[in-house]
Amino acid sequence: MRRYFLLLISLLLWLTQSAAGPAMKWNQAYQDYFNRYKDLAIQEMLKYGIPASITLAQGVLESGAGRSDLSVRGNNHFGIKCHGWTGRTMTHDDDERGECFRAYDTVQESFEDHSLFLRGRQRYSSLFSLSRTDYRGWAHGLKRAGYATNPHYAQRLIDIIELYKLYQYDTAKDYDRFMAEHSGSGSVSVPENTAPRVDMSLHQIHEYNENYYIEVRRGDTFKSLAKELGVSRRKLAKYNERGKNDQLHAGERIWLKKKQKRAPRNFKNRPHRVRSRESLYDIAQKYGVRLKSIVRKNRKIAERGLRLGDEVRIY
Repeated sequence: MRRYFLLLISLLLWLTQSAAGPAMKWNQAYQDYFNRYKDLAIQEMLKYGIPASITLAQGVLESGAGRSDLSVRGNNHFGIKCHGWTGRTMTHDDDERGECFRAYDTVQESFEDHSLFLRGRQRYSSLFSLSRTDYRGWAHGLKRAGYATNPHYAQRLIDIIELYKLYQYDTAKDYDRFMAEHSGSGSVSVPENTAPRVDMSLHQIHEYNENYYIEVRRGDTFKSLAKELGVSRRKLAKYNERGKNDQLHAGERIWLKKKQKRAPRNFKNRPHRVRSRESLYDIAQKYGVRLKSIVRKNRKIAERGLRLGDEVRIY
């Protein structure tokens, strides 16, 4: 009898889990999305009072981490339909075929309109009496107000927030303005006349030496990166001391702002030791330092040419 009872309990637990959908698993594309848009979500939170965790969880879920048809073609990251919208639109099959959805010129516009959409509708008004750290209350409130038809929508938001620790952004008092402005200025696109990428997710933006960089993937061009990152092709090339039509190679770093004159301070007494096939430009890109600064600090080496094992000053 005891064994039968335990089997019954196990079966009920399995059925409960099945009804709630598959268990959340860590997803690199989701993490890249959060790294990319967290400052934009914090900016919206400080402006309108919507928890950054809720904005990020809704955005990643509704946009498929920025890779859905709506987000790629229309920069619509929150699945907002037309509903009296007078701006640009697009059609997309959702509950019905060919439904009308809002379309935006930038992702940043989508985040802003999401905030205005919630702020401007009476059915969501009660949410703004909640603390911005009460992500659970916001998630359930959105579901009750009819934001989504999925019966497990609230729990999916909560699972995402807790798995990726998005609640840490709900207490933020400041944000990186460069990231907020540039991370939401473009959309993912397939570069013209290039082989398709293996990974079509957004590039992760790394911070180093008071700057930002991405790592090039196969098929990337300055043109495709400019469209995704919201920094002009000409500026990207200039920041990296290249021509705007230069070919990019997988694995190299592309800096998003003008490079520094020296490496971080902890390299003050630590020169870079040259490895096989490295150039001064390679070293400059590695540390986010302007090539002319590297040359100025290492004139003798620059004049005779690099040799394996040379110690190059980078600070």
